[in-house]
This record gives sequence, C-alpha cells and structure tokens, in this order.
Amino acid sequence: MNPNEAVLVGAFEHPRRFAPDKTAFQLAAEAAAGALADAGLKPQDIDGYATSGVGPIGILSMCHQLDIRPNWLDSTSIGGSSFVAHVGTAAAAIAAGLCETVLITYAATAASEKFAVGTGGNDAGDPPDAFYAPYGPTIVGAYGMVAARHRHEFGTTPEQLAEIAVTMRRHAGLNPHARYREPITVEDVLKSRIVSSPLHLLDCCMISDGAGALVLTTRERARDLPKTPVTIRGSAVAVRHGGHGPRDLLDIAACQSGPKAFERAGLRPADVDLCMVYDSFTITVLATLEALGFCARGEGGAFVENGRIGLGGELPVNPDGGGLSSNHPGMRGIFLVIEAVKQLRGECGSRQVEGAKVALCHGTGGWLGITHSGATLLLGGEG
Repeated sequence: MNPNEAVLVGAFEHPRRFAPDKTAFQLAAEAAAGALADAGLKPQDIDGYATSGVGPIGILSMCHQLDIRPNWLDSTSIGGSSFVAHVGTAAAAIAAGLCETVLITYAATAASEKFAVGTGGNDAGDPPDAFYAPYGPTIVGAYGMVAARHRHEFGTTPEQLAEIAVTMRRHAGLNPHARYREPITVEDVLKSRIVSSPLHLLDCCMISDGAGALVLTTRERARDLPKTPVTIRGSAVAVRHGGHGPRDLLDIAACQSGPKAFERAGLRPADVDLCMVYDSFTITVLATLEALGFCARGEGGAFVENGRIGLGGELPVNPDGGGLSSNHPGMRGIFLVIEAVKQLRGECGSRQVEGAKVALCHGTGGWLGITHSGATLLLGGEG
C-alpha cells in the first residue's frame, strides 16, 4: 500500500436541523471540531482546507473562523456535488505532497433564513443563462420537466416515484437526527399538492439548516489514529449543459462521471453495497440510478419498487433518510460522504447496512435537465 495514499479518517454531521441561534460559520466550526475529534486530530494538524457555498471568498473567512493556515485550498463550487468532488481533489493534493491532512466543511442556515431553495428563477448572471432565464424556469420546474420526459418515454408512474420518498422516510425513522421521521405512504405522497407536474410536494426535498465535516490524511498517518480508515477507490466529475443545442433531458452528468469512477476504482455496479445518491427530488434518484448503471435506461421505475432500494434490499439507498427526509440545507453532497464513511465503519446502529464494504456517493449540483454537475465517488471499508 502507498503510505501517501489519502484515506478518510474523520466524519461528523451536525445534529441540528434548525438553528436560528447560530450562524453558518458557527455551525461549520462545530462540525469541524466534531470531525477532528472523530479523527483524533487537532486544528493545528490541518494543512489543507476545502469548502464551498459560503460566499465568493468565504473560504478565507472560514480559515479565520477555524484559526487554520493551510498550504492548500479548494473552493471549487459546482453546486450540491461540490463536496463529493472535494474528496477527490483533496486526495490528489495529498498524494501529490501538497498537504498531508485536509479538512472539508459545509454549513448553511437555509431554514432559519427562510430561504426557499429551488423556487426562484435564475437571475441570468452568466452570459449563457440569457438563453433560458428570461423564460422563468425554476429549479423545481426543471426537475419536473425531467420527470415528465421520463414518464413520456418510459411510462414511469407517480406511484413509482412516490416509492422513493416512502423508502427515504422509512430510513429517516431509524435516524434520530432526521428532521422528518413519521412514516408516509405512497398514497400520502400522491395526495400532497402538485408542485411541478408530475412532482408532488413529498417528491421534493426539505429545506433545513445543517453542517458537516470530513477529514482526510495519508495512510501512513492514519495508522496512529483511532478509527479504521476508509479508502477512496475512485472518483470522477462531469457536467451537462445546453451549449451543444437541443439535448436529451435524460442524458445526465452521472452518465459520464459514473462509468469513469467505476473504471478508476476497478469496480462494477454489482460490487456496490450501498448508494448515497443526491435526492433533491425523487426523479433525481431514479434518473441517477439508471445513469450509474444499476439498471438500464427506462427501467428505473421498476427498479425502485418492491423494497429493492430499502434497508435489507438489493441496493440500499440513502440509509440516513436523504434530503427528502433527513436534511437539505441547500447543498447536500457532504452528507452523502459522511453517511457512507459511517456505514463502512459499521457505526449506524439500526440503519446499518449489514456487511457494507463498498459505498457509492453521487452528488448532483445545479439544474437537472438544464445545466448541472455530477460527482461520483467510490469508497471502500477496511474493517
């Protein structure tokens, strides 16, 4: 084994889902302290830092808040997938000798600020946006369009999409920190109001406060730390946009990042024990599972039925309850990795995926169907 290989050694998810008494900077600092404690490290051990979503130069303010002086920084912002991507770039920086121990944080107070994530139109701040922003699309409208296209092409039903929401809520019932834990049924989802046809209210993620942090270091250093390290098997990023003219709404970024990550990891979809998939909407999960190769295109509706993506099923998805039921402060990518690390270390109690050795995380950032990023990460446990 390469002693300079990067491994994940610390993970912490802030338990608060509504924290009007705290700023995002405070939540991030508390999450950082939790991840460092989990790793058995101190702030002075950090010489690399990555974050996103805290303003145009918020990474500088976060360094001040955390009292760190890193040798390497990454403020890459590609939406909700940013933090999945950060793990890959941090691992590369460690392997290249640019730093030894990297902290990744994210925090937001969307619920406290009453910020309705996903309901506003784009402000056409970037030149390419001028081609669609004047027509008033919203994020939820874009995802509704993808869901409608999937229904049109393959006959995907509202009941099949609802099954995803029901499964995530069932998982959330086993997570003491999840915001919504009471059970729901397919009928409950279908009775909730239409937000953007065919998506109902319960097909949409929540809006919460939240924070999380991760710590990576070299395999050599990890030998002296308390937790079993989690290996980074492979990672990849991709983007989809309308720059090439009319395009297939179901050709999402995961179609590119997924196969590349599997190739780099030397793994196949059949090797994966659990998936942490960005679930901004139920259609996001269905389309992503298809794009990653867990089922053929058009078969996602049938794939998510009959308990297949639930705990105890063939491919458990989002055992923490996901953005649909646990938390979604605006960008959820970091929480995908945190849960995957805990699952691979066998720390998840009643929601533990038995025998989990390989986990896939896939983050989606931006607007599925318009302009968005995808980041795929494959992790391996060593316990």
